[in-house]
Amino acid sequence: MTGFRNLPKMLLRWDSGLAMTHFPQPHPTRRAPRVRVNGSIQALVMLEDGQRTKAKLQSVSTTGGMLRLARALGDGDFVEVAFPTQTGSVRGMAEMLKALPATEGALQPFRFIAMGDDEHRALRMMVDSASDQSFLGLRSNAWSSKRV
Repeated sequence: MTGFRNLPKMLLRWDSGLAMTHFPQPHPTRRAPRVRVNGSIQALVMLEDGQRTKAKLQSVSTTGGMLRLARALGDGDFVEVAFPTQTGSVRGMAEMLKALPATEGALQPFRFIAMGDDEHRALRMMVDSASDQSFLGLRSNAWSSKRV
């Protein structure tokens, strides 16, 4: 058997032209570790119609995260989320989930649908680094780790 070498490598392209080759899949029985950043990281959300809005990242994992937005986006909206990390920038396609009311704006979870390999590597390094620091009893001034 020759495998799947005869099939072309699947690439998704968003309006930005970003090639996306990684498709995050949640583990069926275990949640991905979450890193709480409590708004210390600014994020940019690009909507399907080309509009952009700023957000503050509240928590993140390799499969998604939580944003604080001035105004909630639609449940099921497809967006591009971008934010910096200490190991490189993360930029990926995401689906917005049901928003939660908050005292300021809205808290809205999202799940990553696709991202480039380099972005996924930067995200994984950020989550792993914060998880390692938490395990060792260390705390970073940029984020803290909380496993749920």
